[in-house]
Amino acid sequence: MTNARRKLILVRHAKSAHPDGVEDFERPLAERGRRDAPAVGRWLRDNAYAIEAVRCSPALRTRETWELAGAHIPAGPQVSFDERIYDATAHQLLAIVREMPVKAMTTAIIGHNPGLEDLVHLLTGESVELKTSAVALLSSERAWADADESWTCASTFAKPRG
Repeated sequence: MTNARRKLILVRHAKSAHPDGVEDFERPLAERGRRDAPAVGRWLRDNAYAIEAVRCSPALRTRETWELAGAHIPAGPQVSFDERIYDATAHQLLAIVREMPVKAMTTAIIGHNPGLEDLVHLLTGESVELKTSAVALLSSERAWADADESWTCASTFAKPRG
């Protein structure tokens, strides 16, 4: 077994607007979210090394968050939009983690609460609050397919602001 560490980055979408008559799935980013999302991208560029694969919820606010943050990520990662991330539980998100590309060392999920907070707790045993634009950077020597309870105890949390 190698000592190389896999890095899983969990990003909660930036602050969203609540326009009248717009369904939750189609809520856009608020002005503050449009300022904070690029700061998330800069933080990821400076702290998360080369992200190789991104799985993003197809909800408008997560797509917009990734569009603004991803513009700051060098060597564009392979991005896919996965409907399972929207309104996912920790165990549903865990299934997505287990499906990450075998050779990828750094991956990201752009999603929503409470699923992301619950996933951090599941993988680390830590209870955290991931506000909008928050980032959790988890690392492990274990393979993606082996992700389960206590997959890692190494974690970094950030709340980049624009």
